[in-house]
Amino acid sequence: MKFFTFICMAAALFALLRPVSAFFDNMTIANVTIANKKSNTPIRGVNVGGWLILEQWLGGNIWNAAPNATDEYSLCEILGPDAALSALEEHWSTFFTQETVKELASYGVNALRIPIGYWSVVEDNSQPYVMGAMNYLDQAIHWAKKAGLKVWVDLHGVPGSQNGFDNSGHAGNADWQVYTENINATISVLKSLAHKYSAKNYSSVVVALELINEPISWYPNNVSVTRQFYIDAYAEVRKSLTHNKNLQIIMHDSFVNLSDWSDMPSTVDASYGQLGLDSHIYQVFTPETTDLDAPGHVSTACDYQYTLQNSTDIMPTYAGEWSAAEEICLYSNGTTTAGTSCYEYGCQCTSDDSSNWSPELVSIVRSFVEAQMDVFEGNSTGYFFWSHTGPGAWNFISGVKQGWIPQPLTDRQFPGQCGFVLNNGNHHNTTHHKYHRRVQRGLLGSI
Repeated sequence: MKFFTFICMAAALFALLRPVSAFFDNMTIANVTIANKKSNTPIRGVNVGGWLILEQWLGGNIWNAAPNATDEYSLCEILGPDAALSALEEHWSTFFTQETVKELASYGVNALRIPIGYWSVVEDNSQPYVMGAMNYLDQAIHWAKKAGLKVWVDLHGVPGSQNGFDNSGHAGNADWQVYTENINATISVLKSLAHKYSAKNYSSVVVALELINEPISWYPNNVSVTRQFYIDAYAEVRKSLTHNKNLQIIMHDSFVNLSDWSDMPSTVDASYGQLGLDSHIYQVFTPETTDLDAPGHVSTACDYQYTLQNSTDIMPTYAGEWSAAEEICLYSNGTTTAGTSCYEYGCQCTSDDSSNWSPELVSIVRSFVEAQMDVFEGNSTGYFFWSHTGPGAWNFISGVKQGWIPQPLTDRQFPGQCGFVLNNGNHHNTTHHKYHRRVQRGLLGSI
């Protein structure tokens, strides 16, 4: 989910709860603790965005080679195959490296979600894309293994485009479901990925395969077609598994309620841990969330615990994408309002360069981050921050360096915001909040 999709997503995402007038009012620490057993460490992951599928807003010098390009499709079309491959090779070898993996690991990250496009798996001469990214995916998996990280391979772009977003490789029409051959081709790609990454040499590091990223549920897609695709793809992927029969198969929620997928494990006859659900949780894409002040963002984040826990009780459920992005302005008296600009002396907005945020604004953004982390660790099977790099509050590495991502990731300056306290490894108090149920850990949670 990226800036390109703001308007499209407004029709599909929603947020609940009211804004709160003063930021730290009524944010008391609940007298409860939820213990996380060491053997059940949740996924604390980061997405590798803009690398093996280009996204212009995430940056990279490659865009200088084709200033008029808007996505990977148009870049390859403008440059032609030889020049595109040369530019992409330079990008692939510099935008995300072994040093990046080591740095993320040093911050406590234990998993990577790596997007890949179908055109990198199978050659498609009808499109301008060029192949070559799979070699870098394999290299990243090797780096992750050496650093002790797990990898989730994410089919981020499919034939025809599942959403018409730039993150599918080609912005514009969403023709994935318009032509049946696109769906069949997608399943063929997934079978190839499953066969390769369930092999013995990958089984200790590649732990999940996502069937498709962000298939829209609105026209021209139909969520019933997406559901049937999941049923068919799950069966074919399971049959394609070689050594690692426990490779977890992930569905994206297609921007509908998590509860709409609650029957899927029984439908495909999946044991707990064989099938997982990915939800992308942002608070910058709809008026319901962009109209919130800072306490409203925290309150909304806390409310996710109920739907996430209900879903996780049925199958492993992940916040496969989330960020620290919120559109707020902080005033000198300590209050916040929704917005991206302000003119009062001493006022600052999160739309400003994050490297220039005041300590007070850093603290407010960190409070929002901690609330999300608490819910994702306490009520889901884990999370993947979007992204390792990017502008402002979308940049995990900058967040650590600037102080709005906790270090260690379990550190809390604002414990108990959501009515419970995670006690990461200490077991002296396991009293439960009356609405908070201990999450079931799936395959990815046991690392």
